[in-house]
Amino acid sequence: MYNEFFGLEDSPFTLTPDPRYIVFTPSYNEVLASLYYGLEQAKGLIVLTGEVGTGKTTALRWILRRLDSSVLAAYVFNPRLSIDEFYHHVTQMLGIKDWTNKAELLNVMGNVLAERHRRGLRTVIIIDEAHELSDYVLEEIRLLMNFESDNAKHLQIVLTGQPELRDRLNQANLRQLKQRVALRCNMHPFPTVEEVERYITERLIIAGAEDPQIFSPEAIDMIFRCSEGIPRQINNLCDNAMVAAYGAGEQIVSRNSVIEVAKNLDMLSDERVAGPSHDAATILRPEAQDELWNGSPINGGITFRPAFTASNGNGHSTHSANGSNGKAAGLRFEDLDDEIHLELGDLDRFD
Repeated sequence: MYNEFFGLEDSPFTLTPDPRYIVFTPSYNEVLASLYYGLEQAKGLIVLTGEVGTGKTTALRWILRRLDSSVLAAYVFNPRLSIDEFYHHVTQMLGIKDWTNKAELLNVMGNVLAERHRRGLRTVIIIDEAHELSDYVLEEIRLLMNFESDNAKHLQIVLTGQPELRDRLNQANLRQLKQRVALRCNMHPFPTVEEVERYITERLIIAGAEDPQIFSPEAIDMIFRCSEGIPRQINNLCDNAMVAAYGAGEQIVSRNSVIEVAKNLDMLSDERVAGPSHDAATILRPEAQDELWNGSPINGGITFRPAFTASNGNGHSTHSANGSNGKAAGLRFEDLDDEIHLELGDLDRFD
């Protein structure tokens, strides 16, 4: 709808878990590296948890597309399965057709997995939304982990789900399964506005934007506040805000556009509205606002710059710990203490 208006070749903020749009922020890299390590080292049972919308499915699909041809992987996306339906998925993956009962199936499966391991091949089952698996299927998963030799696991299983999965594994009746978990990973929301800015900018670049500075710094700050750093909510806010800006004929998405969209999506609260851009706009003169947000000091005064406005020219933010005058740069008002102490040398700029 707005792609041509903003010079894009594709829609950058769809809600589908498209691995093409994965952004390697520091927090996301940590999870991907952990998953890769677990699969590479054949750890056996891996558990990935994270809040709704943090990008677990996107990470799994990214890994699935990049597995070596020696890895046979099955992806189970519907967790509400009976035991028979679960084994039907597994046997389809392994190409096992001739079995009449569970005992026969497990015998054939053990032989197939042992042969694949002998040939240096890996076998992986990835189960999404695993927090909704029944206790009976989880117990079957524990039994499947018994396919092993003296020094190696013949089958690897990745369970991914919401934080409730941790609670499930802490149940007394599932303690045997819990003890078999070799590696745990946790997908966190983006912790800082800098990571949100990088996420938005890189998705715009992937979508073909020549100039990815489509969102104002104040808009990005508000997106961070309203989305709580959750990628799915960031996508929803950005997509709708770009539609609103397109409708108004604005080439830059403003903070007000984000606020209106956040209201419609029930993502807005008084705490999220209050912030540096909102408060500063009500108490500063226009030239002081320009100094604050654009980094142009008045009469050679001290400059405050938002931590997320610097750019190195390639669409990525750059940040330094100290400014040129040795004072901390990149401060935001919410990071400051209630009491602000001025040195005597700074007072003359208020004369």
